[in-house]
Amino acid sequence: MQTALKIGTRASQLALAQAHEARARLMAAHGLPEDAFEIVPLTTTGDRIQNRPLSEAGGKGLFTKELEDALYDRRIDIAVHSSKDMPTQLPHGLELSAFLPREDVRDAFIGKAAARIMDLPRGARVGSSSLRRQALIRRMRPDLDVVMFRGNVQTRLRKLEEGVADGTILALAGLRRLGLEHVATDIMPVDLFPPAPGQGAICIESRVGDGEIAAMLAAIHDVPTGRALACERAFLAALDGSCRTPIASHAIVEGESLSFSGLIARPDGTAEHAIAATGASVDAARIGREAGEEVRARAGENFFEGWS
Repeated sequence: MQTALKIGTRASQLALAQAHEARARLMAAHGLPEDAFEIVPLTTTGDRIQNRPLSEAGGKGLFTKELEDALYDRRIDIAVHSSKDMPTQLPHGLELSAFLPREDVRDAFIGKAAARIMDLPRGARVGSSSLRRQALIRRMRPDLDVVMFRGNVQTRLRKLEEGVADGTILALAGLRRLGLEHVATDIMPVDLFPPAPGQGAICIESRVGDGEIAAMLAAIHDVPTGRALACERAFLAALDGSCRTPIASHAIVEGESLSFSGLIARPDGTAEHAIAATGASVDAARIGREAGEEVRARAGENFFEGWS
């Protein structure tokens, strides 16, 4: 490229770490120096809203709109996102053109009153802004007081130190990318505490039809991660998934095979529907879509009442 490739990102420390990873992979893949890339931090609406759940403020798109506007305006050339923040429907003219190799998908518990959720005293407060995590916590421990906990990783850890809650749950991948894995007091097993669709995966969004950018990104795209995410996002789309719905899903790609598990739950954790499927990894999107359609049919529309 004639000028530095502009990499758009949210301004949080975790988002910047993810943008730096994308830049490092592009540098290595193409033999380019650091100054061939410019990281452009942008503050999103989701970053500014800290006093209420995202489900009340507009959902996942709150973390992407400003970056997508910058793509449209050509102020940036690519946008680096946490895949779990991405709506299933992208704006016209934009696409997810690369996925980086996936980190650990598990959630980590950070406890002050106890190291494990099951060891917390009755009535202890656990902070989370994720409806999925809230539902899974209540499923495990209906006696706990689950409180809304917004903010970036550092903000949530500070709130924990200040006694706003007795524990919280964060993505292990994010802690690792920030060098904070040591703060975790327990790692939640996937079978007990399944991850959000896309958790642990970094994706890159770009303009459709930009051949030069597409060629650069193809060199760092991880095919197994891309197929796993195609499955998980198709499951989410079939359920009209957003920040208003407690949905978990996890696809594993091994060679040409894919195994998938998904779950929907009521926000209070009192009911759920789970599903598992296997197939060829090239059929990832179909497997996820059909799993979502089956779960929706099995649950019935009444299960979704009050979610939106």
